[in-house]
This record gives sequence, structure tokens and C-alpha cells, in this order.
Amino acid sequence: MADSATASSPLKVIAGADSFGAELKDAMVSHLRSLNIEVEDLGITSYYNIGAEVGRRVSSATTSPSVETRGLLACGTGVGVGIFANKFPGVFATTCLTPEEARNNRSINNCNVLALSGMSTSADTAKEIVDTWLNTPFKAPCPASKSQPWPEEISNFFDESMNEMPKIGASENTQAETCAVCCLVKNRELNPIDIIHGGSMKILRESPTSAIIKFKAGSVEPAHHHTFGHCLLVMKGKKSVWNLSKKERYDLGDGDYLFTPAGDVHRVKYYEDTEFFLKWDGKWDMFFDEDLETAKIAIEKELANGSA
Repeated sequence: MADSATASSPLKVIAGADSFGAELKDAMVSHLRSLNIEVEDLGITSYYNIGAEVGRRVSSATTSPSVETRGLLACGTGVGVGIFANKFPGVFATTCLTPEEARNNRSINNCNVLALSGMSTSADTAKEIVDTWLNTPFKAPCPASKSQPWPEEISNFFDESMNEMPKIGASENTQAETCAVCCLVKNRELNPIDIIHGGSMKILRESPTSAIIKFKAGSVEPAHHHTFGHCLLVMKGKKSVWNLSKKERYDLGDGDYLFTPAGDVHRVKYYEDTEFFLKWDGKWDMFFDEDLETAKIAIEKELANGSA
């Protein structure tokens, strides 16, 4: 049923939800897999974290022409997850409550992240919405066009909008002097992280916990995992995170965000003096899966080979 969506290139869907959309998300993941579509299920967390993480991954994947990557999200209303997915360039997330809305949003907005309502939409209706979203090309006839092809001037406008929309806000300075996260670290003394050389940390709040963390250029975090998922925002600096559980690499710089699920094994390399804000649920813990020398050798080998 997804043939028209995948005719030009293979399709991958990155899915996630909050607790209000979890059941509907699980049903749609099963449906997509029954259509032989690759799905990466990021699981369940708060609507703003899962919306941002799916948006970030779809945004990063828009530069790869070999695989078309879309996102599927669900929360109570379908609105909250879409708000945070849309914070990333190249993401066009829309909330769809009917198949007609899905057809309109694919035709007009080239919607690449579908947001569903776990409280308002049944599994059967959601399947119809998902199938319509999969099989409707950009600029296709839709209810908004009275099921007729768009006139040439409107079709040209849609093409132009795809180039213009990602530019909006891109040149603005988003790191204001009054940035709340940056203000947290001012005049605070950070304590050395004894178990990792080159790192220092200041706990700001506990359960749920947040902290400001610094690492010196050249520092390495050996492969490790936590019993909690955590959200990371880079304030300044440059680092790479290798998620060994998912076999993915994330290169992060100023303003970049990353969510790492509980239990995922990851190692980190810092290229510059780096500061970041970290938030997680519960108390701090850290379980190492390799020693420092093993980590350094692995990172050197991967960087030399250009491997992710």
C-alpha cells in the first residue's frame, strides 16, 4: 500500500510517542512494518523530548538522497509533539485527524512528520490517515484543490516554499545574553568528575535531575550506559557521540540537542572545550562498558576510517 511513497527511494519512518499516544504509536509501528517499511521506534518519553528527537533525526536525514526519512509521532492531541518536531530545519510536521487532512498536508505542505492524536483517533482511522500520508505525493490533487491538479502558479509557489521556509529564522542569533540555560552556569563552581578525566559537573536540581557539565578538549568518555534516558543541549563546544546500541554517530556543536534512551551504550569524544546542559529522571548513575584506553583506540580507528 506504500508503493507510491517508496517508488523513488526506500522509505524509513522514525516513530515515537508520549504516554498518551503510546498505544496508537505501537499500532502504527506494527502497521508500517506489515507494509515492509523500515521503522526505528524511539519508544516513549515526554511529548516535547520525543517530538524534538524525531524532528532532529528527520532534519539530519534530509541531506541523504538515498533513503527518504519521515517521522511519525503521537501524543494526547497530536499537537505538542508537532510543535517540537517543527523546531528543526526541513521538518514539516502536521497534526492530522482525518485522511482528508493527511492528503491536504502532504499535497500543500509536503508533510514529512505525521502527528497523531492518541485521545481522539482510533487505530482504524489512524491506519487510513497513515496510508493516505504514505501514498500522497507533494502537490497531488487533494480536497483543498477540489481533487483537481493545482494550477501552475500555485504549483510553482509550493516548489518555491520548500526552498524559502527552511531559511526563516536561520540567520537570527538565537543565543541571547539572557539565555536561561547559559545563566545557570554563571558564577557556579563545577566539581571534577572523578571517574572521567577532564570532566567537571554541577548538579542544579535532583529527581528529576539537571546539571551543567564541562569537558576539556581531547577528553574521552568510555562506552557507558545509564538507567535513565537523558536530554543534552550543547551550550558551546564540539563533540561526537557514538551510540553503540543503535550503531549511530552524532556530531554536536553549539545549540545542538540529543536524547539518549535509558540503557543505550554510548562513548563520547570532545574536540573543543565543551559545556552542555543535561537533564534526566532520578538519581545519577553511570556504568562503564569499556576502559579508557579501549575507548581511545576505538575512536581513533573510527575517525581514521571515517566510520559512523
